[in-house]
Order: sequence, then C-alpha cells, then structure tokens
Amino acid sequence: MQTLLMFFIGIAAGLLSGMFGVGGGIIIVPALVLILGMSQHSATATSLVALLLPVGILGIMEYYKAGKISVENIWIGLIIAAGLFAGAYFGAKIAGTLSGEFLRKAFAVFIGIVAFRLWFK
Repeated sequence: MQTLLMFFIGIAAGLLSGMFGVGGGIIIVPALVLILGMSQHSATATSLVALLLPVGILGIMEYYKAGKISVENIWIGLIIAAGLFAGAYFGAKIAGTLSGEFLRKAFAVFIGIVAFRLWFK
C-alpha cells in the first residue's frame, strides 16, 4: 500500500510538473513530510533520488555521505520517479488545454495551500 502511495506522489508531482514546471520541492518534499512522516532532510534527499537522472546525483551523494539518506529513501525516490515519468506527460497534455491565466492562478492557489500546511504542521 505504501508503495502505491509513493507512486501516486510521483504521479501528482509529474502532473503538476507537466502543468506548472514544478515537482520536487513543491510536491514531493511536502508530500513526504506531511503524508509519509519523513524528516525534512530525508524528504529532500529522497526527492533528489526521484530527480536523479536530470539533476540530483551530486546532491544525493552529499546527503548520503552526511548520513541523511538511507537505501530505503533511494528506493522510495525511484518509485516516485516512475510516477513522475507518467505524470509529467499527462500534466503537459492537460496544461495544453488550459489558458495561461488559469494555470497561473491555479499554481498560486496550490503554492498557498502547501505553504499553509507546512507552516502549521
């Protein structure tokens, strides 16, 4: 069940990444902290694993050396990456059907909700 949840975190991050150009810091990290109960360090490092191929390898190595990420976090990040792959495709398709003004406003609302939830966690 938790594996499925991690995959859907990836799908959500991929959808919103495809629509708004965001993913790791805005979607994955808060979801791992708020839903899966990870520490901020582990969540950030796990998000880097999910983004490994494009941007994360050097950051992951530093978190691993500092003892802030485990092999389990690496596996979680890879599962999320699978969801990102599919979600980004569908998010881009959805965004193509929406106006720029709607996307801008929807993104602003989303960021506000995430900020509120993290502030009062």
